[in-house]
Amino acid sequence: GIVLVAINPYEQLPIYEQDVIYAYSGQNMGDMDPHIFAVAEEAYKQMARDEKNQSIIVSGESGAGKTVSAKYAMRFFATVGGSASDTNIEAKVLASSPIMEAIGNAKTTRNDNSSRFGKYIQIGFDKRYHIIGANMRTYLLEKSRVVFQAEDERNYHIFYQLCASSSLPEFKELGLSK
Repeated sequence: GIVLVAINPYEQLPIYEQDVIYAYSGQNMGDMDPHIFAVAEEAYKQMARDEKNQSIIVSGESGAGKTVSAKYAMRFFATVGGSASDTNIEAKVLASSPIMEAIGNAKTTRNDNSSRFGKYIQIGFDKRYHIIGANMRTYLLEKSRVVFQAEDERNYHIFYQLCASSSLPEFKELGLSK
């Protein structure tokens, strides 16, 4: 299969904006520069042409940009695949990322937003290749981080978010206290 080597620049770059998605959409592999959108487009085209499931495996060391690359691929599918209904399924699929990051990501010495779990995301498409849903399975959550963090590392983001919101009225309404 296709291999893409990507390096995490640790900054926002204009090469991931909406107009770049449209530039890669419909292009043949090799016609454009190597890019996560080229890989996603090739998987999308092969799914449509061969009517077979496709996989994109994102692998690398901590801080390599795996989570961000996967999010960009999902954004590509959400933009190109769209949804057949008014329920805006692609927005729901993309909206799961901040929730999952709050619960399963933490600051480490190598990455301020390091995923401390693995995830398998399955995106469903209808016969017209519109997104109809998604299923996410998580595995290997680093449970020990709840009670112990190495020096200069932090617990899961959600705990800091809860502390920061403790003065909001909703906090008390949920039966939580400082």
